[in-house]
Amino acid sequence: MSVKFVINGRKVEVDPPARMTLADCLRQQVKLTGTHVGCEHGVCGACTVIVDGEAMRSCLMLAAQADGAEIMTIEGLSSDAELTPLQMAFKKNHGLQCGFCTPGVLMTLHALLTQEPYASEERIRDVLSGNLCRCTGYIPIIESALEARAAYQDQARSAQA
Repeated sequence: MSVKFVINGRKVEVDPPARMTLADCLRQQVKLTGTHVGCEHGVCGACTVIVDGEAMRSCLMLAAQADGAEIMTIEGLSSDAELTPLQMAFKKNHGLQCGFCTPGVLMTLHALLTQEPYASEERIRDVLSGNLCRCTGYIPIIESALEARAAYQDQARSAQA
């Protein structure tokens, strides 16, 4: 079956097996390996991508379900030339260590802060509770999100003007 979607601004057509997950399709057929597969049960959050503006666990979604969708993966978060404010905050605050969870955490935070640029620290912590990180202790991740939040607020103000 042919599945068409837009990924990171690029139109893609794939022919995945009926039971292939979106995560496996992204990695194996589209060759975007930044989306990591951890638990394969939707618990760890490593495979989080943004589908039609919402953070989704790509291991729980069939590739066929993405037909017609707009998808953003970690590869589409920024250009090679420049990091986003969120990525720069992670770099500055050491918000990553081994890096396995980082793509899912960044996509989760990007979706949250895009939708809720004034999200409280409590809200950020609540949303991140679905992303497992065994290295950082979450403190630098939270600090990074709080620092980057200002850039999302600036974007929201610019969009309203």
